[in-house]
Amino acid sequence: MRRFLLFVLVAASVTACTDRQASPTITVYKSPTCGCCNKWITHLQNNGFHVVARDVDDVVPYKQRTGLTPQLASCHTAFIDGYAIEGHVPARDIKRLLDERPAVQGLTVPGMPIGSPGMEQGNRKDPYEVLTFDKTGEAAVFSRY
Repeated sequence: MRRFLLFVLVAASVTACTDRQASPTITVYKSPTCGCCNKWITHLQNNGFHVVARDVDDVVPYKQRTGLTPQLASCHTAFIDGYAIEGHVPARDIKRLLDERPAVQGLTVPGMPIGSPGMEQGNRKDPYEVLTFDKTGEAAVFSRY
């Protein structure tokens, strides 16, 4: 019986480590009082991401670090596996980015469109685009909602 329990514990540990390696950690820099940022974090967690949330007094330095222009900005900035994620980007687009690995700085959903993850308000859903961006600030459409 002891051997069986030991086997179960080891198997569970290996599975937990494998799961953590399968989805890289996304680190989110946000204002401590941002409710929609917390909802977006929950969206990521519900979609299998391991999230580390960092409350900061000023998110601008994190945006500047990515080369993000003010026109492409939103309320929070995140980093995952060498990419920047700005704003309310859906989890499926982050997964696609990590699968395809394009030569870009990251993804952004400029502003805070109603209906994007973390910005749900009833049945209203405004159309919005997820954009790629590079170090020069050039942007291109990655997906549309």
